[in-house]
Amino acid sequence: MAEVRLSNITKRFGKNTVVNQINLTAEDKEFLVLVGPSGCGKTTTLRMIAGLEEATEGEIYIGDRMVNEIPPKDRDIAMVFQNYALYPHMTVYKNMAFGLRRRKFQKAEIARIVREGAKILGIEELLSRKPKELSGGQRQRVAMGRAIVRNPQVFLFDEPLSNLDAKLRVQMRGELARLHQRLETTIVYVTHDQIEAMTLADRIVVMDNGIIMQEGSPLEVYENPNNLFVAGFIGSPAMNFLDTRVVEDDGRLYVDGGNIRLAIPESLEAKYKSRVNSEVVFGIRPEQFNDLAFASDIPGKEELEAMVDVMEPIGSEVILIVTVGEEQLTVKVDPHTSASVNHPIRLSVDMDRMHLFDKDTGDAIE
Repeated sequence: MAEVRLSNITKRFGKNTVVNQINLTAEDKEFLVLVGPSGCGKTTTLRMIAGLEEATEGEIYIGDRMVNEIPPKDRDIAMVFQNYALYPHMTVYKNMAFGLRRRKFQKAEIARIVREGAKILGIEELLSRKPKELSGGQRQRVAMGRAIVRNPQVFLFDEPLSNLDAKLRVQMRGELARLHQRLETTIVYVTHDQIEAMTLADRIVVMDNGIIMQEGSPLEVYENPNNLFVAGFIGSPAMNFLDTRVVEDDGRLYVDGGNIRLAIPESLEAKYKSRVNSEVVFGIRPEQFNDLAFASDIPGKEELEAMVDVMEPIGSEVILIVTVGEEQLTVKVDPHTSASVNHPIRLSVDMDRMHLFDKDTGDAIE
């Protein structure tokens, strides 16, 4: 296996810059996920690694070899596409064997490799079928099998699960994770689904407008977003944002949004002291709330009284949309909550997990 390194990569289509001066390394055997909204440049980046798009500027390395001028077939990569890209007139066996035949493998060796790959993915009984006889999940396994048998240095995945239903996506995420552990391959994976990114990645790269907004472990990016975009994109439901001001009163610091006034924990006061009397964006995730009528009072937590506008029970939890004055918040609470629509609710807020962002730049305040 090998690392993938992008050095000052830029891609332009005419006057439109879709990837702008990216520097990025996928380490050997790492599962690296590029995540971001549609049009952020993640798929174009993947296609440049594959050789399906030519970089306008910069250098791409696979292992210690610069591959900018090397055609896709000679880059020793395997790519799995969103639409599976299977040959409809061929059986599963022939689809998986196609690349090996082109590389002049012996017939017996092809049979051994294909059957080993099929066993890994649990599709041995499908080898005689054609793609039209398969479900979406089975087709995706075949597409993955075709990549596996090539034994490449790097696997590239372009939103491979987006055509599957919700249950199959969860199942295939687990299979992809197990596959990576078994094969110990370098994987670069593109998705717009931040749940996929969080569950699969060793490291996440969050992109927007052709640039890298943040990279790090899933937990690091989730708990310490370095700007408003990352904070709002990673996490479901999204983080709540309120325009507030940092104020000092009787020796304590508060975030004050007019309708909402919450004390900043003493452990964080030194961090935000320089922002007293400054306008900031206050961020708090929905799961940092508790229903005080259900959960016992939590020492050291701030409290709010809100009006419940919407309830969305989803089994393991209830998502509430509540109003405090003129501010609307999304909160997650226990499924046994006492909340009801058009009735008030008392909530605790875990301010130890709060975030403040510069109102002008959008950057996290360190």
